Amino acid sequence: MKANVPANAAIGLVATLTLILIAVFIVSTASPTPAAMAREEMLTVPSSHSVTVVGEGTVSIEPDIATASIGVEVVRPTVKEASAAAQSIMENVQAALLSQNIDETDIQTRHFSIFAERFGPGGMLEEDEVRYRVSNTVFITIQDLGSIGDVLDAAIDAGANNIYGVDFSLADPGAVESEARAKAVADAIDKAEDLAELIGVRVGAVMGISEIIGQGGGFFGGNFSRMAAAEMGGGSGPISPGELNLTMQLQITYELR
Repeated sequence: MKANVPANAAIGLVATLTLILIAVFIVSTASPTPAAMAREEMLTVPSSHSVTVVGEGTVSIEPDIATASIGVEVVRPTVKEASAAAQSIMENVQAALLSQNIDETDIQTRHFSIFAERFGPGGMLEEDEVRYRVSNTVFITIQDLGSIGDVLDAAIDAGANNIYGVDFSLADPGAVESEARAKAVADAIDKAEDLAELIGVRVGAVMGISEIIGQGGGFFGGNFSRMAAAEMGGGSGPISPGELNLTMQLQITYELR
């Protein structure tokens, strides 16, 4: 019996150590140490703040092309008559445009429609009466701005009775857009620095940038003419290209330090 005492004591010691290790493990997993808590908190706190601004850059330029919509509209008692009359007049209009050095590739049919009308100048037509209205419109590009008045006058003389907005723009706005973007970036950093100064921080690196897309990558505005309509037999009147403003907008996010 005495020979078993050391063995029993060893077994008891091992059991006691095992219980102690289990208790330590439970305590350590249930209650993180301050160092572990601090490390976890550092990982969840954002490393930086940011500010997002919209920068705008505008460049004034002289346009080098013009566009216009020129149309023919006729009303006849039958579809065949209306369609034939509109086609004949439009052929004359296109011939007049070609005679004014408008390239054939710069003339594009934009709209064609046939509409049955049951109303006349005096009001509702009789049940067996129908008038047919045919509209045919072409979209043209005028490369020579000095010829705009002559081109429109020639179209009107040939029978065009609808001329919609004459707009001015650039054939290749790429270089001007780049200049406007550079100004937009400068405007954005100025705005970001103003905001950062107000809250006592500094502007850091760019975190994101996107272009606010308008017409053709930007948008034109400024002193450019629009002609709403010209009646058959009338002149186009004076049309001045004036000056355009091309504006680009960029949304930029900066890091704040």
